[in-house]
Formats: sequence, structure tokens, C-alpha cells
Amino acid sequence: MATRNTANRLTPYLFIAPAALVMILALFYPIGYMIWGSFRDWDPSQNLSETEFVGLANYARLLADPAFHASFWVTLIFAFTVVSAEMVIGVGLALLLDRKIRGMSVLRTLFILPMMIAPVVVGLVWRYMFHATYGTFNRFLEAIGLPPVDWLGQNPLLSVIIADIWQWTPFIFILSLAALQSLPRSALEAARIDGANAWQQVWFIKLPLMMPVLVVTLLLRLIDAFKVLEVILVMTGGGPGLSTEILALRIARTAREFRELGEAAAMSNYLLMLLMLLTLGMFAFTRWQEARSRRLKFRAEEES
Repeated sequence: MATRNTANRLTPYLFIAPAALVMILALFYPIGYMIWGSFRDWDPSQNLSETEFVGLANYARLLADPAFHASFWVTLIFAFTVVSAEMVIGVGLALLLDRKIRGMSVLRTLFILPMMIAPVVVGLVWRYMFHATYGTFNRFLEAIGLPPVDWLGQNPLLSVIIADIWQWTPFIFILSLAALQSLPRSALEAARIDGANAWQQVWFIKLPLMMPVLVVTLLLRLIDAFKVLEVILVMTGGGPGLSTEILALRIARTAREFRELGEAAAMSNYLLMLLMLLTLGMFAFTRWQEARSRRLKFRAEEES
């Protein structure tokens, strides 16, 4: 009997052991390797065991590096701008299309197509559309009598922001529409009976009930925006100058072009810490929302 109880206790751990082993090998080991490498004076010609331990020198050097500061601020501006615009447009489209419209399935399919395109292809398409000589936008400007604009030269950050918004707004749209369609119809019917107009229903009923999904969606998209690389690499390569060089691109250049693997690892750890803060914020909000739901449910049971 004791042997059977022991086997029953160990069975769940045996089932999760392969997944845990894969996580250790594919996630924790590389992260640990990167963290250890950030404390070393490391270049690609050396094995990590051959490098000199320099402590926090790589981190201190980055804090005094104007190029790192510039890339950090470009990353913040890019991430918060695109996510803010995508949330407004995506939620707005979801509210607009949350109704019975002929051909709605076709419209929804068209809206999610940009998200299904490879980022490299998106970068190439928008690079040619923004081309100063034969790009689509400048041809349109010339057709209406306006002078052409050197989009990627004079407005590079705005150009990559527009491309990212075009590609990832469908992500916000899909999740927002799913949240809308899962709302309790009883609350909406009660609001209509009380005389609430369409805007009042949106502001006081729909958006508050959607808020848990919207906050998690915002945090997920924000985390992803900090890691974007391919579209900017293809469109501008981080230039002109450092105007569109986000941290992910700076890390790649530091490791590949400058051959400073220790500094690249330290920069990666700075980005990792930032993303971990965002992730912890998402988890904290989820726990708070669950606790709030339990309190409201308990209060409703007591009143009944």
C-alpha cells in the first residue's frame, strides 16, 4: 500500500520531467550562460572559460555609453507609441465590428492578414512603399500636387512605427473582439432598459468588463514590441545614425560588428530585466483581478 501511494505521488513528477528537462536545457542554461558571460571580457575568438572576469564593468560601461542611452530611448518611444496606437485602433475596430454585418467573416479575415505575414516580408513591402523615388506614398503625394518626402531619411522612426502598427493592430483586434463577444448579454440588456445610449454602453459597460483582457493584451504586446527586430532591420538597419536602432538591434551589432560579447550579454540582461518587470506586472494584475472577482462573488453570495 505504501509503495502504491509513493508511486501515485511520483507519477505527476514523472510526466512533467521531460518538459522540465527541455526547459532547463533550452531556456535556463542559455540564460545562465548569458548572465555569466556578461561578467567577462569576452570576444568571439575565445571560449567563455578562457575569458577574464571583469565583474560589473560591462554594466557600468553601458550606463556611461551615449549610444546605449540613445537605443534605450528609441526602444521606449517605439514600444509605447506603437502599443498605444494599436490598442486604440484595435479596440475601436472591435467595437465597430461587434455587430451583425453582411460579409463579417470576410472582413475579419482581411483584418488579420497582416499579422500572418513574415516580419521580413513586411519590412521589405514597407521599405519599397516608403521609397523616396518610386514608393507608393510619394507617387500619391505627387499625384495630388505635393512634393515627395524622404520617409526613411527624414522620418525613419515614424515610418517603422507605421509599419508595426499595420502589422500588429490585428492582434489587438482579435483579442478585443473575443472579449466583446464573451461579455454577459444580461448586463448590456439591463443598460438598454435603463436608457443607456450606445456611447454610455461602451464607456460604462463594455470597456470596464473588457478591462482584464485589455490589460493583459496590452502587456503582452508591450513585451513583444521591446523585442522587435526584423522589420526595423530590413527597413532602416537602425539608421540613419541611431534614429531607429532599438536595443535588440544594438545587441546584435555589439556582438557581431563590435565583437564585444560581454557587453552584448550585459545589454541583453538589461533588456531581460525590463521584460521581467513587465511580465511581473502582468502576473500581479492577473492575481489582483482574480482576488477581486472572488471578493465580488463572495459579497454577492452573502447578499443573496
